[in-house]
Amino acid sequence: MINRRRFMITSATGLAFMRAGNFAPAVAQVAGKTARLLVGTPPGGALDTVARLLVNEMKDYSPLIVDNRPGAGERIALEALKTGATDGSLLMLTGSSPIALFPHSYRKLSYDPLKDFIAVSTVATFPFLLTVGPMVPASVKTLPDFVGWCRANPAKASYGAFGAGSPHHFIGAMLARGAGFQFTHVPYQGAVAAVQDLLGGQIAATVFPAGVTLPHMQSGALRGLATTGAQRSSLLPDVPTFKELGFSGIEIVDWFGIFVPAQTPSAIVSRLNGSIRDALKKSEVSAGLAKLSFEPASSSSSEFALLVKSDFERWGRIVKESGFTAID
Repeated sequence: MINRRRFMITSATGLAFMRAGNFAPAVAQVAGKTARLLVGTPPGGALDTVARLLVNEMKDYSPLIVDNRPGAGERIALEALKTGATDGSLLMLTGSSPIALFPHSYRKLSYDPLKDFIAVSTVATFPFLLTVGPMVPASVKTLPDFVGWCRANPAKASYGAFGAGSPHHFIGAMLARGAGFQFTHVPYQGAVAAVQDLLGGQIAATVFPAGVTLPHMQSGALRGLATTGAQRSSLLPDVPTFKELGFSGIEIVDWFGIFVPAQTPSAIVSRLNGSIRDALKKSEVSAGLAKLSFEPASSSSSEFALLVKSDFERWGRIVKESGFTAID
């Protein structure tokens, strides 16, 4: 006789109830069916590259393909995930911003990140890096030096980052507010154009994931002044953290993670979590992530759900304190 007792499952979506008798058939539906890993950015970017590394090593889960749905800061892909199949054939790799930050920086979203999705596992983590270019004199070697230079040169004190309402934007704003100087945000649609302008002396600094400017730092063309990590990056052992330098509020470690639609059975979530964990142990994946300056980082579904909730609340406070006007 099938046990009809209901199980309560805690996840990023809150509380969802499913019948135990439905678990095995749901898992069986994934087998032999091509699953799609949604990515909300075009092919070739960091998120897409990480997705393809995973797909190549998750053949034990299901035949899996990357489905790029770029546009609207990954919101188009998340809308597709929200209304997608709950049989394990649809999942999404996304960064923290659309999940934890955008609900506070946009007036209207067509999804609720804490109710419409189940957090399956983190995949990778990385800090942000404040980098300065040739506009800033070579004598400026530290963050205190740079703050002093910005105060003395307010017309030149600028930083390139993604658009208004992005974590990169808020990191620069937090630094300016904490140190008491004017720091003009110059928005870019992509990191390549911003780095080109940084190298060309059009802007003073950038705030991006460390891997974006690391090659130019290694060549000596750019200088890294501080990272947002909890501790120094192994790739940048000589670059201090903002926390070390007295800016304790600027401790932000970003992440990529896998989500599935709400109501996806827990047996499928568990199986998918195990497949992700196994993939992250493969040398091809760890080597590929290292090339992007990312750290492999798996977690249980419940651990990831707690991280999502914590980051959601933290970004809410940051946006409110900044006085930022939400985007339509």
